[in-house]
Amino acid sequence: MSKSDNIYIYGRNPIIEALMNRPNAVEKVFIKSSIQLNSIEGLADLISKNSVPVSKVPQIKIQNLVGRVNDQGIVALLSQITYTNFFDWVTEVDLNSNPAVVFLDGIEDPYNFGAILRSAVAAGISAVIVPTQKQSPVNATVFKTSSGTAGRIPIIRVHDTNQGLKDLALAGFEICAIDGNSTTNFWDAEFNKPIAFLIGNEGEGIDKKVLKKASSTLRIPMVNNVESLNASVSAALICYEWARKKT
Repeated sequence: MSKSDNIYIYGRNPIIEALMNRPNAVEKVFIKSSIQLNSIEGLADLISKNSVPVSKVPQIKIQNLVGRVNDQGIVALLSQITYTNFFDWVTEVDLNSNPAVVFLDGIEDPYNFGAILRSAVAAGISAVIVPTQKQSPVNATVFKTSSGTAGRIPIIRVHDTNQGLKDLALAGFEICAIDGNSTTNFWDAEFNKPIAFLIGNEGEGIDKKVLKKASSTLRIPMVNNVESLNASVSAALICYEWARKKT
């Protein structure tokens, strides 16, 4: 695997999450020279258990790896995220349990992407599906914003959004677009079948051609002349409304 296939993640919680859930992907940990490894609760044991190499380095080295960010004095070299194959995933998921997935129609902001992944994991969403175009990659910012949960949910990448939605529909998923123009309030929705929630791009929303592929639409009610919410906020609300009605 070439150097360009690797990403650096930073911050204590994301690195601990990676060591707990994807230890084979953690190739090396860099720690600021002035920090004692044992001072970070749980980290030393995880590094030892998984035989991960550690290098004590000056702060300038850490900045060279990840830039001027809130790195908390620790960086990890992580092998490239392995995207899950849709057809492998769909043969293993229990469709009788009425699972939900989140399908992103081009989320370009890595902070939004990371926040969506975190909400999806916390709410029990089965997978997040992304297109290859107009989509933030899974990078260090995504890992940091997701608090490391990016490694705890299948991320499925599809080359063509329309084909991806078609494959979901053929597998038995309802395609439900979150659309401010919908006449159906999401408080009134019933989630009694496998469902894919379609979340639009931060600036443009859901592409009109893609919107036509949806079998249903839902709107999030808003007052005081607020027209829309941040994509990650919308995703969190719909994920938790699904989880609430599922319990």
